[in-house]
Amino acid sequence: MLDIHSAEPLVPEPSASEIEMAIEKQKRHASPGVDQMPAELIKAESRTICLEIHKLTNSVWNKEELSEELKESIIVPIYNEGNKTDCVNCRGISRLPATYRILLNILPAKSMWILTQQVSY
Repeated sequence: MLDIHSAEPLVPEPSASEIEMAIEKQKRHASPGVDQMPAELIKAESRTICLEIHKLTNSVWNKEELSEELKESIIVPIYNEGNKTDCVNCRGISRLPATYRILLNILPAKSMWILTQQVSY
């Protein structure tokens, strides 16, 4: 379905079951991001937390804008071999907030939805 005010297809917001599947995809024992929410906690309390995460992801989805909290990440240096004081010998990884990682797990399925809608026209 196309929005009459734009050429962009209307992509349905993530459902509660999509959020639950994205929570299940989270890796265990991953270090938490700035939100300090470990994946183990989210998985253990998925029924309780799922509703709140669903509200948050739908808010982001409808506004099409990330909140400042979701934009923050912790960059952790990972050292390769060599002198650890030389920056050339390390690379950085970003520890993202748990809610952002869940939202990232939903995006591929939504991208496929857009592609199938465009192919059917």
